[in-house]
Amino acid sequence: MKTMFFNGTSVKQISFAGPYVLLVHGLGLNKNMWEWQTKELSKFFSVISYDLYGHGESKIPEGKVDLELYSNQIKEILDFLKINKTALLGFSLGGMIARKFAIEHTDYLWALGIFNSAHKRSPKAKEAVQKRVDQTKKYGPSATVDDALERWFTKDFRSQNINVMNLIRKWVLANRKDVYPKIYQLLVDGVDELVEKKLNINCPTLILTGDEDYGNSPEMSKEICKQIDNSQTIILRGMRHMALIESHEKVNNIIIKFLNENANLH
Repeated sequence: MKTMFFNGTSVKQISFAGPYVLLVHGLGLNKNMWEWQTKELSKFFSVISYDLYGHGESKIPEGKVDLELYSNQIKEILDFLKINKTALLGFSLGGMIARKFAIEHTDYLWALGIFNSAHKRSPKAKEAVQKRVDQTKKYGPSATVDDALERWFTKDFRSQNINVMNLIRKWVLANRKDVYPKIYQLLVDGVDELVEKKLNINCPTLILTGDEDYGNSPEMSKEICKQIDNSQTIILRGMRHMALIESHEKVNNIIIKFLNENANLH
């Protein structure tokens, strides 16, 4: 395992075991959210995770905060590490960033994973997300973190895994009050960049969500699937937003099967 810092980005290279896989975390989290995946993935792949600008150990973004900024961050990582082909797996906001990068740089990718990520919202749903953004502007990440944990995990998992809840709460609360809302706003506005009838993505794509992830619903995942040729959708029953953690063994098997099926095709 090797952690590197360059151009304001903190990157962790976890293994050197095969084709590259780059992991993109979600809003308010950091590269360590993938620890439930990396042990298994690293048996087969060269796994890299990193902190988005404004998160973890990476720099605070300057100027406009948009999907283009984060797509360019991925490009800089790949160029710095001299990687010309990778699988790209993105969770939630990371799934939006991964789509943006795939549209602009699809030739870099041998596979794409979009996990628990949003598509076009109804006006009512969009208003609900905007309300949460406005709360964080006034009060910081603490205003929404407990409600987020309820949306992200089932009741049983929350009650039986207090240490995990405390860890994720700690990650979210570590975000700066003056920065977090600017990035959160991407969950309101950024989707508008990703709603074309067809997206210019030509690599095998796995789209996954939980049937109880109401903010990143099965209907949204199915709409994303329609946009991307050579894509498939898997809906996890009884799972909310953080199935990557709550049902990590099942999810890891799905991801590894998908990647292994496509690793030799690039």
